[in-house]
Amino acid sequence: MKHFETHRARFERAQVACATRECWSPFPDMPAKYPDSAAAQALGLAAFRAHLGGAGDKSFVLDQPGGVGEQGEEVSPYTRQKLGIVYPQADPNTLFDAATRAIGSWSGATVDTRIGVLMEVVDRLYQGHLFEITQAVMHTTGQSFNMAYAGSGVNALDRAIETLVYAHQAQHAVAPQARWERQFGSAHIALEKTYRLVPRGVAVCFSCASFPTWNAWPSMMASLATGNAVIVKPHPATVLPMAISVCVFRQVLQAAGFDPNLVTLAIDSTAEPIGKLLVKHPKTAMVDFTGSVQFGQWVERNAHPALSFTETAGCNTVLLESVDDLDAVLRSLATTLCLFSAQMCTSPQNIYVPASGVRTPDGLVGFADVGERLATAVATLTREPAKAALILAAVQSEQTLALLKHMQAQGGQRGEVLLAPKPYAHPEFPQARTSTPLMLRVSKTERDLYGQERFGPISFVIACDDAADALAQATRDVREFGGLTAFVYSTDESYIDQAQLAYAQAGAQLTINLTGAMPLNFAAAYSDYHVTGLNPAGNAALTHLAFVANRFCVSQSRRPARAKQKTEPN
Repeated sequence: MKHFETHRARFERAQVACATRECWSPFPDMPAKYPDSAAAQALGLAAFRAHLGGAGDKSFVLDQPGGVGEQGEEVSPYTRQKLGIVYPQADPNTLFDAATRAIGSWSGATVDTRIGVLMEVVDRLYQGHLFEITQAVMHTTGQSFNMAYAGSGVNALDRAIETLVYAHQAQHAVAPQARWERQFGSAHIALEKTYRLVPRGVAVCFSCASFPTWNAWPSMMASLATGNAVIVKPHPATVLPMAISVCVFRQVLQAAGFDPNLVTLAIDSTAEPIGKLLVKHPKTAMVDFTGSVQFGQWVERNAHPALSFTETAGCNTVLLESVDDLDAVLRSLATTLCLFSAQMCTSPQNIYVPASGVRTPDGLVGFADVGERLATAVATLTREPAKAALILAAVQSEQTLALLKHMQAQGGQRGEVLLAPKPYAHPEFPQARTSTPLMLRVSKTERDLYGQERFGPISFVIACDDAADALAQATRDVREFGGLTAFVYSTDESYIDQAQLAYAQAGAQLTINLTGAMPLNFAAAYSDYHVTGLNPAGNAALTHLAFVANRFCVSQSRRPARAKQKTEPN
């Protein structure tokens, strides 16, 4: 309970935020606002550099059981150089055995004890490792420094706390004991009942290549807070952020008197993946997966009897029906289309426009003109390398560059290339893997081109028969192909009402008529639900009770009520 009391004020404030859905965070939203920022950033950069191998490979020290070798293949998207870090590979059977043994004392602790220890993990990540992890995320995913700090740092920590709030709520909803009495004929029956929270077992947590901490930290918290153990399986391209995280979890657990093997790391390579082995392992009780649609769907089909919690991707849609200020809308769309080179699961991709165009106070703006003006807005935003570096950052994988080239060729043959991609010169990292966006204009018959996530800075402006057809096409694509976010622009309240209902039924989180400084796809912890579970883009949401409540079960015992003990007078 020591840690729970230490962090009680912060935790109780988070409980309030989850109940009211208001804007709140205990963490500064910008690196410059972090306490003693310059010194903290310098220490974080030094800690990151200390991991790097230089001329030869350097071993990442992680004292966990089952070592069978070392593996590492990370390459910085900014320098195009190997990080030179090798991580301990472990025998999966040994990890599962160690994790299973570790659960006993952890699950026997009180809920508040577990929550307190995990709040201490959050604090330790923030106080001692935030800028180290920021650099690790930046040089494995390609995120900009500011995004790595905010999206993969403090916002991910907020999501972790948010998950703990719901874990606390779900478990405290179960009474530990009860006295039950009833008449059966002439007999009066009195029973004592005891209810025990029982964890499901070992969870396997996959972290993705583009945002390793954002989904992994909440998933780990959900399993650990409910008494389970976690084996973390990072993407081979982005191991370092999760390796650092695992070390912090283990250190805090051990210092609190618990077995550090509650959290372990399972490393593999792109040539020899072990993901399917982990999912199908007989001791796997739960699987948290964030990543590709293909493997996510495989997990959903094959994890049984383990539970699966998935978040993959889909065709995030934009509807342009009518606007008050078309330039403001196009500027906001352009910014969101460019943010981290659209390598986020919430990035918009498919933009549906009536063939007649978009209604504005100055009259109808034709379909062709809308596409060209949007392409111009994107080109303007990315023209200056310094500005492009802040918003586009770097491209995580060579596969994305290959996809851009392929889609440009396909789009040129079957539609029109509104904006052709090209590298830009990053001012700090001349060798960085970069690209400006690709934008294609197509008809709605080209569904095989736009009817799946095209990972990276690729978007489609799609001609529809009319406004009603645009809504029907967009929501059908979400239902069939998946979609996490959606954006509607309309000055017609009746149309907005139709869109709200249609997108709710399709299961995409909808944003209406938003322009301005905030990125359209920003998801606020404690307030915004991420994923609905209603379409193929994923079956689990961050964060509500369903994300944690099924990670434990309730076992009960009952016996005849014993006589109450008489107390002697003082």
